[in-house]
Amino acid sequence: MTHRAIARWTLGAALAFALPARAGTPPAAAAPHADAPIDCPLHAKQVDPSSLRPFAETEKWIQFLEKPERAAWQKPDEVVAAMGLAGAETLVDVGAGSGYFAFRFSKVLPRGKVIATDVDPEMVRHMHRKVMTEHVGNVTVVLASPDDPSIDPAADVVFVCNVIHHVEQREAWLRRAFAEMRPGARLVVLEFKDGKLPEGPPEAAKIPTARLVEMLRHAGFAPVADRPDLLPYQTFLTFAKPGASVQR
Repeated sequence: MTHRAIARWTLGAALAFALPARAGTPPAAAAPHADAPIDCPLHAKQVDPSSLRPFAETEKWIQFLEKPERAAWQKPDEVVAAMGLAGAETLVDVGAGSGYFAFRFSKVLPRGKVIATDVDPEMVRHMHRKVMTEHVGNVTVVLASPDDPSIDPAADVVFVCNVIHHVEQREAWLRRAFAEMRPGARLVVLEFKDGKLPEGPPEAAKIPTARLVEMLRHAGFAPVADRPDLLPYQTFLTFAKPGASVQR
């Protein structure tokens, strides 16, 4: 999740519709898990589609999140590699936004599952439409509420990128995340580092890294690894819910 001047973090799901095939066009080959039903996450939460912002307005925000120059400092390929995924895990991307990481995770989890959550219905609509039109069979999109991380209890890994600084009741939110995760599950947290940076939210909106670690510990998480040099502007912290062996 990137820095929007609102106290909400993005999770992801979207409007359930697929584009009709053109006459004479052979059907696309089925992707892995393509026979699994894909329910509309907005309908599931009784969201009225007519209340959503226009596509054109949402598209501007999506373009900001997906801009090519972001990769220079976000280093998505390096982040995915550093996760050490084996390919069969269930991963929850909390505050997935446009799906910047969620769809990258889907490619390295051919036998696994990605659950992309967001509190923004427009982002949920965008991600879910992409899931359906591009036949991404191992991504499920979920509309969440701002006070609930909405972590599936089957998750092996939970990924939270640029989200926590948007949360109003951070300590309570982290405690809820801890309660929702199974013992042994990993939590990977990316947040912007201290100090003046060319990217990221204003300094006043950041969470000092020491304070972030303290909050995670108080919520019950145990530190596993810290990769301070992986990203130029962000932390890469790995924690776990104690109770089972954890892959570093």
